[in-house]
Order: sequence, then C-alpha cells, then structure tokens
Amino acid sequence: MLDWLKSQVLALQNFVTLSGRAYVNLFRSPHYVDDIIIQMDTIGVGSLPIVLLTGFFSGATITLQMSRALNQYGASGEVGQIVAISLVRELGPVLTAVTVAGRNASGMASELGSMKVTEQIDAMRALGTDPAQKLVTPRLVAIAIVQPLLTILADAIGLFGGYIMAVLALHLTTDTQYWSSAHQALEYNDLLQGLLKPFIFAQIIALVGCYYGMFTSGGAQGVGRATTQAVVTSIVWVFVVNLFIGQFFINLR
Repeated sequence: MLDWLKSQVLALQNFVTLSGRAYVNLFRSPHYVDDIIIQMDTIGVGSLPIVLLTGFFSGATITLQMSRALNQYGASGEVGQIVAISLVRELGPVLTAVTVAGRNASGMASELGSMKVTEQIDAMRALGTDPAQKLVTPRLVAIAIVQPLLTILADAIGLFGGYIMAVLALHLTTDTQYWSSAHQALEYNDLLQGLLKPFIFAQIIALVGCYYGMFTSGGAQGVGRATTQAVVTSIVWVFVVNLFIGQFFINLR
C-alpha cells in the first residue's frame, strides 16, 4: 500500500513539474514555431473529418430522439433550441475533446514514448536542448489553438445535422423557425462556456498525452501501455472537469 502511494505521489509530482516547465517555456526562447505549425496540421486538420462526422450525427441523433417527446407536447418547433443548447453547452465540446483525445493523446504518448525508450530524449538533453520546450510546449500551444476551432466546426455541422433531420427528414418544423429558435436560444453565457471548455480540455489532452510519453519505460510494451493510459486518463479528466465547469457557470446565473 505504501509503495502504491509513493508511486502515485511521484507521478503527480512529475506531472506537475512537466506541466510547469511547459507553461514557463511559453515565455522563453526558442519557441519552435515550425513545430507548432506541424502539430496544428497533425492535430487540427488530421482530426477534422472525424470531428465533423461526430458533430453531424450527434445533431441528427438529438433531433431524432427528441422528436417523439416534442410532438407529444406540441413543441416540435423548439427542436432548434434543444439542438443548439445541447451542442454548444455540452455535447460539442465534450465529444470533440473525446475524439481528439482518442486520436491525439495516443499519438503524443506513442511518439514521445518511442523517443524515450530509444533514448532520443536523453540525446536531446545531452545536446543542450530542453525536451519539454522542444516536444511538449509546441503540442500544448497547437492543440490550444485548434481545439476551440474544431469545436466551433463540430457545433455548426451538428446544427446542420439537426436541420437535415428536423426539417427535411421528419418535417418537425420549417427551416426559418429552426434557425430562428436555435439562434434565440443561445446566450453569451452559453457561447463563453462552449469556447472555454475546449480550451481547458486541450490543456488536459496535451499534458496527459505528453506526460505518459515522456515517462514511458519498459520498451515496446511500455509504449503500448503508456498509449492506453494516456487515452483513458485524458477522457476521464475531460468528463470530470466538464462537470466542474458546468457547475461554475450554473452558479453564475
């Protein structure tokens, strides 16, 4: 039991240290802009197809599942409001974060883990390069930029998916009423919440993925284990942090 507690405390210490160094490096040169652009392409453009698919079918599914209840109470014209609030507040940021975590937290952990077990990170230190500044900070900056953009696109395509299902497939409402109710339902609080969540989720995904990669041990099996742990841990923390952010914004009202 004591050994387990020691390992957990050490892991927390290593994570906090790595995170602190990554944030401090934001204000130190060099900034490795080329690496940031490469990571933005890998994370953002690479995740775009799956994010758009997830957003579209999420909006369509919300509309489909709510159609019976709305018809029962004669409120089918409010379907745009339900889809907009559900996507912008919760499903858009969370599902996008889960998708990006599954694709990129694993990628970060496996890439950095392979470099760790092949001693490439030790070689960087020997050459005077800070591995956190070269490997972690560019990924942190890149995902912090692209994650909110991906979420906005997921919300937009999700609303379009809801429109296709509500207006063209189920004939619940008219196109004008759908878009009008969706627009009127959203407040500044919802928009702020929908943009703050993906920014925070981005930090979680990047730091967790890089942490498990930077502290990989045990050869090829260790890389596989670190990849799995990075995905599971980042997704769990996305849901945990989402609850606290939602509670914070509810208390503001």
